[in-house]
Amino acid sequence: MRYNYFMEKKCLFSEKKVQIGVDSGCDNYIMAIESSCDETACAIVKNGTEVIANVVASQIKTHEKFGGVIPEIAAREHMDAINIVIDEAFKQSGLMPNEITAFAGTVGPGLVGCLLVGLNAAKTLALVHDKPFIGVNHLNAHLCANYIDTDLKPPFIALLISGGHTQIIDVESYSKQTILGETIDDAVGEAYDKVARLIGLPYPGGPKLDKLAQIGNPNAYELPISRVDGYNFSFSGLKTAVLRLVKRLKEENGNGSLTEKQVNDVCASFQECVSKTLAKKLKKALQEKGYKQVVIAGGVAANSEIRRKIFDFEKDGYKVYAPIMKYCTDNASMVASCAYFNTNTYDDVDVEVFSRV
Repeated sequence: MRYNYFMEKKCLFSEKKVQIGVDSGCDNYIMAIESSCDETACAIVKNGTEVIANVVASQIKTHEKFGGVIPEIAAREHMDAINIVIDEAFKQSGLMPNEITAFAGTVGPGLVGCLLVGLNAAKTLALVHDKPFIGVNHLNAHLCANYIDTDLKPPFIALLISGGHTQIIDVESYSKQTILGETIDDAVGEAYDKVARLIGLPYPGGPKLDKLAQIGNPNAYELPISRVDGYNFSFSGLKTAVLRLVKRLKEENGNGSLTEKQVNDVCASFQECVSKTLAKKLKKALQEKGYKQVVIAGGVAANSEIRRKIFDFEKDGYKVYAPIMKYCTDNASMVASCAYFNTNTYDDVDVEVFSRV
C-alpha cells in the first residue's frame, strides 16, 4: 500500500488550507529559521530539495575566547542577526513574502534562549503574512539535510552524530522513524570536544582534532572500544583512557607537555577508535534491516575519517548519502527540508521550545 505524503496546514488568520509535502501536487517554497545554538540561519527551499537562499551568521569568533558557547551571549547575538539574515534570504531568492508557502522554525532541542529568537521570528512571519507555521525538531532536520540536491527516499538507516547526540535510526518512511540505539553517556561530538581540550586544542576542538588526526598514526596507541549491548554507544570510557594516556606521556616527557608527533598520534588513535565503533554498529543495523541505503547526518558527519569509513560501504553494494559540508553543521536549509518531508512536525503556533529530547 502506498501512502500519500503531504500535510494539510492552515494559514494562521484566514485558516485557508494549504497542502505541503511530496504529494501536495504543487511547488512549495518554505522559509525556515534556525537558531538552536551559535548560528543564526535563514533559508528558502523549494520542494524540500532545491535551496533558493541559504544565509548563516556564525558566532564562532565570539565564543572562541570562552572556549565554548555562552548561552546568554549567543541569544543576544541571535537578536542582533535575525532580521539581517531574514532580509538577506529574501534578497537572495528574489521572492516576496506572499510567494512563501509556509514559515518554519526549530522548536528544539537546543539552548532555550537561542531557540526562542528564531522560533518567535518564524511565528511572527507566519502571522503577519497569513501563512502556515511549521515547528521542526532539530534532530529530524539534520536527517533531512540528506534530501537536499539528492534523489534519496526512505527506507534507509541513518547515523546521526552531533555535539549532543549519537543515534542509529531506522527511517522506514517520511513519517515513521525508530531509534535503534543511542549514546548512554557522551555523544560523539562531546567526546571530540573534551579530548581536544585535554590535549590543548582551541575551540571549536572537533574540526581541529580531525585535521591533526589526518597526519598522525591511527595505530600509535591502543585505546579501548566500549562493549555496549545492541546499537547503543558509550564514549566516556574512551575519553577517560585518552586522559590517562596524555597524563602518562607528559610524565614520560618530563616537561608537562606533548610533542607535536604525540598530539597528532593521540588524535589519530582516538579518531580511529571512534570511527571504527560507529561503522561497525551501522553496518550491523544495515544487515539486520536488509536496507541498501545509509545516511550520515549532524555536525560530526563532516569528520573526514568517519565519512571515509562509511563511504567504504559502497564497496559492499550500499548507497551512501552525506550532506555537503555546509549542510552538516546547523543551517536553516535542513529545517525547511524537514518542514516539507517530515510529517512529524508541530502545527500549533503556541508550541514552546524545548532544550532536550
